[in-house]
Amino acid sequence: MKYKTSIEQQTIKLGEKIAKQLSGGEILLLQGELGSGKTIFVKGLAKGLGIRKIVTSPTFVLFKVYPVKNNKKIKQLVHVDCYRLKDGREVMEAGLEDYLFRPDTVTVVEWGNKIKKFVNDYQEVKFKIIDNKREIEIWKTKN
Repeated sequence: MKYKTSIEQQTIKLGEKIAKQLSGGEILLLQGELGSGKTIFVKGLAKGLGIRKIVTSPTFVLFKVYPVKNNKKIKQLVHVDCYRLKDGREVMEAGLEDYLFRPDTVTVVEWGNKIKKFVNDYQEVKFKIIDNKREIEIWKTKN
């Protein structure tokens, strides 16, 4: 599926819409240039899951876990940022594998291409900036 957004609020709304389609256990691997909207999209996912905490990029802590309340299936959102990593091994060793594929968890990974070799069932979300608009493409992959 392809989506286009032109302002930050539209990207947040798209994240909210996608959150409503999640049932737990999903891994979303986000890819795109710096400033292309990855963290904004995650803010929308969090909002759509009912998270009221302010979502910020976990670049220096590798990942943050946000509890989800009032959702029968999803109990937590794990937000990962692999930007400063050479590969995903460091974040896996830091404990990410404890969250992957849990049926009560949604895991979202910015710079997700760095952990592809550790997962085999995920959704790719690709962000591009074209003529000052975001083009966001989402598809499911199974290795």
